Amino acid sequence: MRSANYRLRAHCLILLVFAAALIPQAGCSDSTAPGVQPEITNVVDNFQFQTSYVRVASGDWTYTWQNTGTVANVNQSCSISSGIGTLTISDADGAQVYSRSLSDNGTFVTAAGAAGNWTIRVTLSRVTADALNFRVQKST
Repeated sequence: MRSANYRLRAHCLILLVFAAALIPQAGCSDSTAPGVQPEITNVVDNFQFQTSYVRVASGDWTYTWQNTGTVANVNQSCSISSGIGTLTISDADGAQVYSRSLSDNGTFVTAAGAAGNWTIRVTLSRVTADALNFRVQKST
């Protein structure tokens, strides 16, 4: 009797493992992460964010970027079909110098801020997009 009980438990455990493998995990499914992992270039005075095939992604991604200047140029080139995406940039003192929808494509300029470590924040709410691309560079 005991042997049958152990076998039944073993079979149930195996079924649970297979069922868990079929359930999307937080941070791994297209519903919580921007499709594939974004490709990031983060060097002094130049930051780039790029990802493709985003499907119903939500979340916040925050990066620290060193800007030796007081102003930056922002080039946005996104193809969003649904949802809301926002790019927000704060200067080294924490003052917000830029906030714009990622649906707005073009080249923009931040407000003047303190040089040093700036914060770049990407916020997505149920975004579906063929591409999310932007670049932030020190303005000369």
